Amino acid sequence: MIKVGVIGYGYWGPNIARNFNIIESAKLIAICDSDKKARERARKMYPYVNIVANSDDIIKSKDIDVIAIVTPVSSHFNLAKKALQNGKHIFIEKPFISNSVQGEELIQIAEKKKLTIMVDHTYIFTGSIKKIKELIDNKIVGNLFYYDSTRVNLGLFQHDVNVIWDLAVHDVAIMDFLINKKPVAVSATGSKHFCRDLEDVAFLTLYFNDNFIAHFNVNWLSPVKIRLTLIGGDKKMVLWNDLESDEKIKIYDKGVDIKTVEGKYKLLVDYRSGDMYAPKLERKEALKTEIEYFIECIEKNKRVINDGYAGLRVIKILEASNKSLKKFGRYIKL
Repeated sequence: MIKVGVIGYGYWGPNIARNFNIIESAKLIAICDSDKKARERARKMYPYVNIVANSDDIIKSKDIDVIAIVTPVSSHFNLAKKALQNGKHIFIEKPFISNSVQGEELIQIAEKKKLTIMVDHTYIFTGSIKKIKELIDNKIVGNLFYYDSTRVNLGLFQHDVNVIWDLAVHDVAIMDFLINKKPVAVSATGSKHFCRDLEDVAFLTLYFNDNFIAHFNVNWLSPVKIRLTLIGGDKKMVLWNDLESDEKIKIYDKGVDIKTVEGKYKLLVDYRSGDMYAPKLERKEALKTEIEYFIECIEKNKRVINDGYAGLRVIKILEASNKSLKKFGRYIKL
């Protein structure tokens, strides 16, 4: 039985605690939050769990094997480092860490102590993303041309990170999982409003060596909520609408066919417009799937797919984006 402590019981913490509590091979031992009201909510929900205000009570406890860190990213490094040094596996909310140097240090500690780091990239455990991964890996989509993502809504403004670190982190992590390619450069533009020093609207573009391109539109100031991704290949095109209740994924047999070699030069092309279909998707809660997988990997000493290295790859892209923002969209090499 893997014994778990959760640090942070604010917005996402209750979901983490709930799922660790219902997993048969795990046991929720303690919850920590510095806010008195949060502790009161936790105590009402879990009267049999130790509720504390000081994170050291969890980190230094000999009764705990895993620590879930569900706090603002600025606090991740110190909490995670302490947890690893005290022999705890860690499940850590995204973004993984504030900078890549810190991420590399945490990975080194974990490897030295043979501990597991899982970064909470929940979306890669959804039925939608699993299906898209299957379509790409099985060459149903064909050779990839582009990845185009929009994630916008009105709020929630963050006090410690800009909109790229808050919203684009989801889609960069998804793309990193889906696409077996490494970007070579980043360009980002954005703007700040309301006398804040954090971008609330941003556009991020990733460049690859083979003409594949990825674009991300993130916005805290949109009057409507949109969660939309288009992935284009030479065989199929995939539309993922995360806000759809039923047909979240639609696969289109649409594209461009060049019939002859001469067609490449004369632009004599045929536009292919075939059928659309929506595949059946797994309905299981993604976070529960992720946490079950995390516990299984610890028990069987297996490497997790969303490990520290996956988190670090995302952080390096976000860091480069911040550099590009300051230089008004200049290319930053990765």
